[in-house]
Amino acid sequence: MKKKEVVYQVFTRLFGNTNTTNKPWGTIEVNGVGKFADFSKKALAEIKDLGVTHIWYTGVPHHAVINDYTAYGISNDDPDVVKGRAGSPYAVKDYYNVNPDLATDPSKRLEEFKQLIQRTHDAGLKVIIDIVPNHVARNYEGLTNPEGVEDFGASDDTSKGYDVNNNFYYIPGEPFKVPEWQDGYLPLGGDRNRLTDSRFEEVPAKWTGNGSRLAQPHFNDWYETVKINYGIRPDGTKDFEELPEEYRQKDHKAHYEFWKDKTLPDSWHKFKDITQYWLDFGVDGFRFDMAEMVPVEFWSYLNSNIKMKNPDAFLLAEVYNPSLYRAYIHQGKMDYLYDKVELYDSIKHIMKGYGWTDHIPVVQKGMADIEHHMLHFLENHDEQRIASSDFVGNAQLGKPAMVVSATISTSPTMIYFGQEVGEPAAEDAGFGSPTRTSIFDYIGVPHHQRWVNNKKFDGGQLSEEEKSLREFYKRLLNFTINSEALMGEYQETHFYNKDNTEGYDHRVLSYVRWSADEKLIILSNFDEHKSYSFEFKIPEDVTDKWLLADGEYPLTEELYGAVQKKMSVIHGQGKIQIELEPLQSYIFKVGN
Repeated sequence: MKKKEVVYQVFTRLFGNTNTTNKPWGTIEVNGVGKFADFSKKALAEIKDLGVTHIWYTGVPHHAVINDYTAYGISNDDPDVVKGRAGSPYAVKDYYNVNPDLATDPSKRLEEFKQLIQRTHDAGLKVIIDIVPNHVARNYEGLTNPEGVEDFGASDDTSKGYDVNNNFYYIPGEPFKVPEWQDGYLPLGGDRNRLTDSRFEEVPAKWTGNGSRLAQPHFNDWYETVKINYGIRPDGTKDFEELPEEYRQKDHKAHYEFWKDKTLPDSWHKFKDITQYWLDFGVDGFRFDMAEMVPVEFWSYLNSNIKMKNPDAFLLAEVYNPSLYRAYIHQGKMDYLYDKVELYDSIKHIMKGYGWTDHIPVVQKGMADIEHHMLHFLENHDEQRIASSDFVGNAQLGKPAMVVSATISTSPTMIYFGQEVGEPAAEDAGFGSPTRTSIFDYIGVPHHQRWVNNKKFDGGQLSEEEKSLREFYKRLLNFTINSEALMGEYQETHFYNKDNTEGYDHRVLSYVRWSADEKLIILSNFDEHKSYSFEFKIPEDVTDKWLLADGEYPLTEELYGAVQKKMSVIHGQGKIQIELEPLQSYIFKVGN
């Protein structure tokens, strides 16, 4: 039976950096940088032991950087169209190579990444990397393209604003202009660089990555990137054949066959070739950035081609519009989408004290048909750290949320490196702002660095509280990847207890999960201050489904192991005396 999966997202550039200088806008020499080599056998074994199945190495494809690598044949990038000192991982400059910052020897950067993939596989983990189909860096330049592969835009007819086989959209007759800087912003924090002159040559100007059609994009636009053209005309109509409605129900092989004989826009082929290259390289899956900005038919084409090569490839997409979820899953053939707008946002409100747990069963009910495809997380590189001042300021408040996030559905769970030790992201790194670990600059990640402990990866510098938090994550995640019930049935018991149990309220959440051989009762207290004592009840329809006759049943607590309880079933209703401390959760397994 397939078990739950856990993705460990790690910002590759930051993971192994032990430098603690943390100067805003600090250079690679001043603030340091992590390398592929930092993911040693020991580091990977520790990540695996945390209860992880997949590592998403964020920021691997070669994106625009400020560091000078001209000695390796790499052209310099212009700070006027690079965000941060280290550059955004989502402004990819060369899809057939990797970020030179991450290599011990930049001339062997591809080789070093291949070795990292091998080490990761040897540790029993699978590898995910980013693919960003919506946009590329303004100065895209492939250095190591395979034979026959041409750069984006190389054959574009730039006299046309749009052509189905142009890779970019153009503004004919107008040169690109750098945005007007705002709020005192200066590239590199005002540090002098011979290329910082508020100019970047691009004639004619291209549309910007977020869709801005201005030759001078706004400061808040994704001005460092240009939008890829997938055959969507500027008026929004499609210049390719649409996928028939019945393909919602068909598998990837049928989708593959549908596209096989169709004439398709050039950009479709380019991205298919890129993903096939990385699959051949040993990568096991992809995280697709801003997938909803790219037509769903393209995803049907791309993902069916990926699955024909590797049926087990892990395909995760960033889609934030709930009305598009089912289209991107069924027609676009995505395995998983971020469950941000529904589950994450609901849990965040509860953690912050003003949301009610009542909302979570409602969210799950609305997702019932696609719950397996909605990946759960409490942190990632786009979101604020739980322990940051603007979220809840205390990593302990993440515990009940993490139990619920990891056990309420059959979908994968994702955690972000440092989350398991309470990283607060308090640094002013430069382009980014505190509360999120910067993806734009060279910076240290202090709590995580205490776990790294000068690359011993043994948590040697962690405080007792940080060690305890990591142990909690380890117990929880390992339980989830070994539990059959968590891939089985779900039923909420929350509203039944709100109606029938004195002392049970909207700061507690409960539900049951079960398979043929495992029955679980899960309770979480989201309140930081309040303790609970109540006689928890399991409704008759659940005991009926579990085939439980009247009598007493031992309960084993799976998260902490110390609590032993009994459930009495009387006239079909289960009853358990429960005491919940602030922020405490229980996962009870029902014995015979």
